[in-house]
Amino acid sequence: MTRDDVRWLDENGTPIDEDHRGLVYDIRTLIDRRRALGIFGGVALTSLLAACGARPDGDAATASPTAATPSATPSAAAGAAASVGEVPDETGGPYPADGSNGVNVLDDSGIVRGDIRASFGTSTTVAPGVPLTIALTVRDASTGAALAGRGVYLWHCDRAGDYSLYSSGIENENYLRGVQETDATGTVTFTSIYPACYSGRWPHIHFEVYDDVATAVESGPIVKTSQIALPDEANAAVYATSGYEQSIRNASQVSLQSDNVFGDDGGIHQIATMSGSVSQGYTAALTIGV
Repeated sequence: MTRDDVRWLDENGTPIDEDHRGLVYDIRTLIDRRRALGIFGGVALTSLLAACGARPDGDAATASPTAATPSATPSAAAGAAASVGEVPDETGGPYPADGSNGVNVLDDSGIVRGDIRASFGTSTTVAPGVPLTIALTVRDASTGAALAGRGVYLWHCDRAGDYSLYSSGIENENYLRGVQETDATGTVTFTSIYPACYSGRWPHIHFEVYDDVATAVESGPIVKTSQIALPDEANAAVYATSGYEQSIRNASQVSLQSDNVFGDDGGIHQIATMSGSVSQGYTAALTIGV
């Protein structure tokens, strides 16, 4: 037993498996391995840790949203512009709909949008599920500078684990896909639903970063293709709700370490910071370097 394991024992004194120690452990592990302020885009470290305290009611694997304030210390401000490290390149998977594997949704009118829950065009079907806001901040990996004006294409599976435009029965739907431009802070925010855990994969969200929106909708050169990993505690809370039943079994059969995408490093550079709850909806935030 290592010194770190001593801090993570259950009520019987048995070490808790690393995959189930919760959000506070995940965040502290990330902080140990990377520059904390680079990961969280300048959020004050002490505020983040305070917000991520364990919750006794077990309602959510979350922390209350905490924003950097105007009174942030000079060191915190400097951290926001420090190197953040480049996010690993990952596969776009078999269902990108970017023209690389059959269908191309990027040149469709309506793909540039913030709310991706509904299909657009000939269908208006809305994907059901627990509400999820996805905030992705794009920074220069070497300098930490916010990259404004970049195009971000984001997509993920639905509550049943299916992908629009590809999966049986939803080939004519294009929900849970969208493109946006990063703002002055390098951030895009999508309104979506919590994706399922399907067989063989840890719960995740795909994204591609382009030089700008025009390049994205023209299926031009991709700057970065990667994925966001969703943390275990939030997954467990969501998958206990109606409509996500099959995700419980699938999630029990995979870990970040065994996942064929995140497994090399356990997804330490791609684990989202979560806030919210099942009843109120979640927010998943991640800062990446490109």
